[in-house]
Amino acid sequence: MKIDLTDTTASKINKALVQGRRAIGTPAVGMVLTMVIVTDEENAYDSLKAAEEASHEHPSRTLVVIKRHARTPRDRTRSHLDAEVRVGADAGTGETVVLRLYGDVADHADSVVLPLLLPDAPVVVWWPVNAPEVPSKDPLGALAQRRITDLYAVENPMAVLEQRVVSYAPGDTDLAWTRLTPWRSMLAAALDQAHTEITSAAVESEAENPSAELLARWLQVRLRAPVERVVTAGPVVTGVRLGTEKGEIVIDRPEGPLATLALPGQPARTLALKVRPMSELIAEELRRLDADEMYAVALRGERTRETAPHV
Repeated sequence: MKIDLTDTTASKINKALVQGRRAIGTPAVGMVLTMVIVTDEENAYDSLKAAEEASHEHPSRTLVVIKRHARTPRDRTRSHLDAEVRVGADAGTGETVVLRLYGDVADHADSVVLPLLLPDAPVVVWWPVNAPEVPSKDPLGALAQRRITDLYAVENPMAVLEQRVVSYAPGDTDLAWTRLTPWRSMLAAALDQAHTEITSAAVESEAENPSAELLARWLQVRLRAPVERVVTAGPVVTGVRLGTEKGEIVIDRPEGPLATLALPGQPARTLALKVRPMSELIAEELRRLDADEMYAVALRGERTRETAPHV
């Protein structure tokens, strides 16, 4: 069910949500968080689709904030809010409100979003594109327990990564780090089997890949060994090599969803290591809403209190 509201208010949107739930006979229970997506018109459809797919695992109220700033001084006098309320089959397993903010109201999106948050539920803010320089100090970011950005969506990811080092606050995370979860799991499993000290490491990827840089920093901290960055044709991260006294531990994924794992003295094995869709990345981030300490370690390249040379 969809309800379109023109030149509306947060109060009217809340009433429309109640009206929609009554019309389809669904009570306002079962939603575990509020997901706020701050995006532009161009990326709104894909972002919302990913969030709705993720809502099958994490039923939520999804608020899509699309800021339509005034182009001329005259436009600023026509400040208003339009909304599209979706419930039932049109909103995954939760509720969706698409908010289009025009004129001055676009500068005060937090005042529109605040009355629409689920009471006593965590808030997650996701910027698919155009994330603020300091997410935790953004008016919308300040409402959230978790703030999700994506270095793959920026023009100069390595420069922005260095900005993230300075601006990091507990609750921040980035999908460039989330994309590494299968790699980290596979590396941990390989080291559990190898039972040997790591003396060197190399991360292979396309140039200027933020995930590869985060992986290299994380390995350097956790292994306490030098990590080389090797540029390949890609796509994304294509391999990791760990040097040991017994030989190299190699995970190689030049392309496609399969990787080859080679351990010293053992035959090579083929393992699944696919590039995951956006919906899976978002679903993973919603599984835990506390601070991602390992992301902070990888981002800053700092040592943790745990000094064991394993991942």
